[in-house]
Amino acid sequence: MVNQQSGSSRNNTTSVPEARAALDNMKYEIAKELGINFKQGYNGDLSSKDNGYVGGYMVKKLIEQAQRQMAAQSGSTTR
Repeated sequence: MVNQQSGSSRNNTTSVPEARAALDNMKYEIAKELGINFKQGYNGDLSSKDNGYVGGYMVKKLIEQAQRQMAAQSGSTTR
């Protein structure tokens, strides 16, 4: 059975629960690098644009990290 999401709800569960703290730390570090005032808890006062920047950079960095790991496993070098 395929798990379908309704348009208005989001699935904020982490596939690997042990990674939740690392992902949260990454979020705050990236926000700080971008000069966005992210705080613990509610951040609804931030614009969608700012939240999108943080999420986008998180995805970019996670992809880069996965590519480095795959390159290391295959024995090739990264740029």
